[in-house]
Amino acid sequence: MDNRLKRYVWLSIAAAIATILLKGVAWWLTGSVGLLSDALESFVNLAGALMAFAMLTLAAAPADDKHAFGHGKAEYFSSAFEGFLILLAAASIAYAAIDRLLHPQALEVIGVGLLVSVVASLINLFAARELLGAGRAYNSITLEADARHLMTDVWTSVGVVAGVGLVWLSGWLWLDPLIALLVAANIVWTGWHLLHRSASGLMDEVLPPAQLAAIEQVLDTYRQQGLVFEELRTRQAGMQAFISLHVRVPGNWSVKQGHDWLERIEADIREAVPGGNVTTHLEPI
Repeated sequence: MDNRLKRYVWLSIAAAIATILLKGVAWWLTGSVGLLSDALESFVNLAGALMAFAMLTLAAAPADDKHAFGHGKAEYFSSAFEGFLILLAAASIAYAAIDRLLHPQALEVIGVGLLVSVVASLINLFAARELLGAGRAYNSITLEADARHLMTDVWTSVGVVAGVGLVWLSGWLWLDPLIALLVAANIVWTGWHLLHRSASGLMDEVLPPAQLAAIEQVLDTYRQQGLVFEELRTRQAGMQAFISLHVRVPGNWSVKQGHDWLERIEADIREAVPGGNVTTHLEPI
């Protein structure tokens, strides 16, 4: 794995461990099922970060005889695994919340518990911003998925803290499990989104519209010089983008002349789409 990516994965792991400890303390102090739900989601963050570390390591492995296109799709297994864990955590949270609705329990030491939870949320916010920037910079769906999950965790924590605070002020104990159920619903949405993105990557979905537009912009400059392009096909595999197309050139060109033009076209596309793996096929007009 690239050392730059490894640094961000370790940041995610450290943030998950820190928030598990802090939110666990907050739940232990208050007895709030809402804060318990928040702590359980942090376990999902840790499992996802560990899976991300493993899959990014595998994705960075070079192509071999059995994997001629490399191992980039390993990243999608990481996001799918995290999505599954999120759904599992949501079920656990819903179970605990329903039990608390049926058997209400007063909360304790709420002020200190909320303060600890806020500190944990700030750690997640910092880690999420760093991971999201790195995911965009290095075109890594694993880092981006991890970052968006952490941001969801931050907003979840905001909701939980607000709910527990309302219980503190109003004395309405039913607000605590109700907030936990809303947290579970929000987590289900996040898990479904990650599973959908993973499935799209494994099914060789085309590149995002912005990258397709960048490719077309490159091709337009060569169309103005008389070249014709057909059979443009693209797919995403983790940090790698695969692009293939047929290039028609004047029939009186030599093979070397056509080859030289294709080399320039491929270089321009790689510059427009970082991490692009470009394959061209030469044909006469």
